[in-house]
Amino acid sequence: MNQQPAAGNPVSRILTASLIGTTIEFFDFYIYATAAVLVFPKLFFPSADPTSATLESLATFALAFFARPLGAAIFGHFGDRKGRKATLVAALLTMGPSTVAIGLLPGYASIGIAAPILLALFRFGQGLGLGGEWGGAVLLATENAPAHKKAWYGMFPQLGAPIGFLLSSSTFFILSKTMSEDNFISYGWRVPFIASALLVWVGLYVRLKISETPEFMKMVNNEERSKVPFADVFVKHTAAITLGTLVTITTFLLFYLMTVFTLSWGTTALHYPKSSFLIIQMISMLAFGLGIPLSAVLADKYGRNRMLIVATLCIIAFGLVFAPLFTTGSLTITAIFLSIGMFLMGLTYGPIGTALAGIFPAAVRYTGASLAFTLAGILGASLTPYLATTLAHKYGLAYVGYYLTVAAIVTLLALLGAKKLMKEQVE
Repeated sequence: MNQQPAAGNPVSRILTASLIGTTIEFFDFYIYATAAVLVFPKLFFPSADPTSATLESLATFALAFFARPLGAAIFGHFGDRKGRKATLVAALLTMGPSTVAIGLLPGYASIGIAAPILLALFRFGQGLGLGGEWGGAVLLATENAPAHKKAWYGMFPQLGAPIGFLLSSSTFFILSKTMSEDNFISYGWRVPFIASALLVWVGLYVRLKISETPEFMKMVNNEERSKVPFADVFVKHTAAITLGTLVTITTFLLFYLMTVFTLSWGTTALHYPKSSFLIIQMISMLAFGLGIPLSAVLADKYGRNRMLIVATLCIIAFGLVFAPLFTTGSLTITAIFLSIGMFLMGLTYGPIGTALAGIFPAAVRYTGASLAFTLAGILGASLTPYLATTLAHKYGLAYVGYYLTVAAIVTLLALLGAKKLMKEQVE
């Protein structure tokens, strides 16, 4: 990669464009996750059994994770063939309208079965857009980064996750405190979905001001572009796509356990007030945000693989104390529990984008990194809230922790297998 950003891409513009896009995308994604727990079971899946309604709602949440690999393949193809900039704009324009449409969708009482069907369709659109967004944002940062600061540059898109979550949670918190429960269920939850249109406009404005990455332009000038990046990823880079996917599984699983599952379980089985739980989740996001830059600094100094191995070992241990920390009945201890989990999430999430981008050559980097990330989403996150809820109901909360520990062991083995691939990119 080039040592300095292109003349048309000042550092501040690069990092802002990579950060703001993922912030918007994750804001859109998380407002759905929050609504899937708090609103959608009542509005789109009326049922005499609240648990069944919640599980049906969480199933639509999972749908986006199956759309993301398709988005990764489609946007990755154009990102590797036509350029990073145009593809990033297209990804934003795919997810944005899908999110606004959810906010305008009538409930089951108004249009019957069409309501959950359309909800699933728009949710699919969200996943399609995010499947193309993340990889492009990471490449925008890392392909403009100096050699000794790749992880530091690559962590800026990752910061979009805690910022997007804080924005979504704070929005729902304010709405829940300023209106009645009936009004919130009736129309209040729609506000962040519709308002996201303004955020998309800001993201488009910033991204249209950037230039193409020097790495892509070099590839074009040397006529090195892959004709079919998707095929090349699986045929020529089988080890990279396999190990990259397994390395990322725990990142997804931990995040959605600590956000969607804990919110659902904490406000139902443990009977915490919804507003109080949202507050401590927002506090935990600060720990998440702290872990990301810390891990990037350490990854640039000691290597991405080594940093991820240390983070994964900590997650293995955390899974074993998951239930004792979460079931104390103390909101303060629960806040500490969430903060520990999200800090560990920051340690594993910070370097993962740079690590995945680094194991693929430029000709298939957009496709390869995006596919590894989104396939890990299917394995590590798509059904996590559903499976964790089922495990907790049938066997107890301790088995949710064991679920996390087993996944982290799989990731640890993959990191050991990927050591050579990642080491080649550290220097």
